[in-house]
Amino acid sequence: MTVQRFDPFQEFRRHIIEAFGDKSDAAPNLSSFTPSVSVRETDAAYLISLDLPGVDKDAIVVDLKDNALNISGERKFEGEIKEEDYYRLESRYGRFERRFSLPDNADADAIEAAYKNGVLTLTLPKVQSKGAKQISIN
Repeated sequence: MTVQRFDPFQEFRRHIIEAFGDKSDAAPNLSSFTPSVSVRETDAAYLISLDLPGVDKDAIVVDLKDNALNISGERKFEGEIKEEDYYRLESRYGRFERRFSLPDNADADAIEAAYKNGVLTLTLPKVQSKGAKQISIN
């Protein structure tokens, strides 16, 4: 007798497949593309990088409204593929939108964007503070 560890997620997945069928080999949901994002902070700026493979530079829109940075666009599906040796299509396509609230110390007037090798990089410089000043107590 083999003892198997109970996995509630596997059990849940089994029930879903029984109820609705296994859709994992079906055509992709063409509206499910969500780019991966990396955000980091340096002493001088905030850096946001989005992975946008296969997205044309002209299909990307970056705008700033109400202290929120909006990045949107579309990764277009090139059409149905009917090749005998094509077994699976895992790439996702469709419209996407990512939104980021700007930190208080971000300089909205100096944001820069660069697109290279399928990666959009936004640089949000920090506003340089005038430095700390100690106030004497009388």
